[in-house]
Amino acid sequence: MKYTKPPLTLEQQADLLLSRGMSGDRDLMIERLSSVNYYRLSGYWFPFRNPDDDSFKPGTSFDTIWNRYVFDRHLRLLVMDAIERIEIAVRTRLAHHHSLSCGAFAYATDPASLPKLSLDEHARFLERVNEETKRSREIFIEHFRKKYGTDHPHLPVWMATEVMTFGTMLTFFRGASHKIKQGIASVFGIPSKVLDSWLLTLNTIRNICAHHGRLWNRELGVKPLVPLPAPYPDWHTPVPVRNTRMFAVLTICRYSLSHIAPQSGWPDRVRSLLAGFPEIPLASMGFPDNWYDCPIWRNARDSNSLGR
Repeated sequence: MKYTKPPLTLEQQADLLLSRGMSGDRDLMIERLSSVNYYRLSGYWFPFRNPDDDSFKPGTSFDTIWNRYVFDRHLRLLVMDAIERIEIAVRTRLAHHHSLSCGAFAYATDPASLPKLSLDEHARFLERVNEETKRSREIFIEHFRKKYGTDHPHLPVWMATEVMTFGTMLTFFRGASHKIKQGIASVFGIPSKVLDSWLLTLNTIRNICAHHGRLWNRELGVKPLVPLPAPYPDWHTPVPVRNTRMFAVLTICRYSLSHIAPQSGWPDRVRSLLAGFPEIPLASMGFPDNWYDCPIWRNARDSNSLGR
């Protein structure tokens, strides 16, 4: 089937939404459609469409759609902040544990130091590290090359981890020995298998955020493991944390930060965001009605008004 839809001017886009039953100020709609693409916003108005055609349900307003978009933008910034802290903590401990166990350059020169990677996987991993090192403009790399480059073609691991992408760092973590992985996971108070799944999910969410994708009502394509009831009852009673939507990701961030940055005000910022957008349906993010009774979130409880 050929795609035959013609391009529309901003005015035509606004008129199309109005003709389908969305209310709003036409001039304001045109202004906002000029800064945020029609199809980017469409993910926020999709729940308001009638299932049988392209019309909107009665009462659908452009202001409501825009408000959800603005909320989602703030949510992405909060999530990215938490992921950054978690990522840096893992990088730091990965370099620390691996260097003490295997040496400064073993990640590059000794495939046996990453026993969970095949030789081909290790070769691809090292190729990515080298590419990321070449792209980097960090001063410490230039200094190392000038002073030690003749004898050392690779960076020591505590430098290399600083230029790796999240995805490359994740490959490094997954390739490490169980002892090293568990040493890192113990800082987060969870088994290494659980941390592995969390990092994979957070990497996916980070990529979505980096491309300004929608988080609000997204179903997770890469689902994180939820720790078992024994010995992790806080994840199950009195509020079960499901691993299908953003509530799980936010809970992972909250739990992780409580271990690596207990002084962080991040949970309060989540609470403030939810309080500032009381019309946002939290169920679309996987929040249970009594989410604030979850022991992991209990300190972030403000009032029953957040129990939507």
